[in-house]
Amino acid sequence: MTAFGQQHYDAIMWASWLQAAGPVLIGLFALAIVVLAGATGRLAGWMTLFGAATLMAVNLVEITGYIGVLHTSPATMAETSLALVHSVQHLWFIVAAPALWLPLGLVILGSDVLPRILGYLALVLAAGYALAGVITLLDQTLPPVVQISAGIPTLWYLAAAGALISRARQAPSTAGLPGGVAAAGNRTA
Repeated sequence: MTAFGQQHYDAIMWASWLQAAGPVLIGLFALAIVVLAGATGRLAGWMTLFGAATLMAVNLVEITGYIGVLHTSPATMAETSLALVHSVQHLWFIVAAPALWLPLGLVILGSDVLPRILGYLALVLAAGYALAGVITLLDQTLPPVVQISAGIPTLWYLAAAGALISRARQAPSTAGLPGGVAAAGNRTA
């Protein structure tokens, strides 16, 4: 394992950077939807903030494990770090992904910022990831098919971004903005 880490050091570090940057963008996108939906004062909006923070924390711990695999001192560092990675990957499915998708789906269903189908799909993703977390709870490592399923939300993000862009083109001055935000943005100085 140590030889593999040394041989692929650059790739592992770039992958770690990508895995750190991705959740930041996911969290910002989710919070932007909360703001656009006017849900900043609602429980679902606050739950989305909590979910984004949880997702970020789980990803940072996982990345710490990846980087730890690259170190050779102490001698057990690589094996300990890999065990940490496998453990934390379970947390992504058990709590991190559902903690973000469930309230985000509720925010979308409680507003007209995105098509309702995206809210329902967010709830399906939350349930699917929670179920995958429970089904694989006793496995030491997640099966590859479960790990690959973590990429499914990419299609959701593309659809949501496309819907937001489409709505913005239809009415650029107030597209997707809650009443108070739209009115405040149209005032003159």
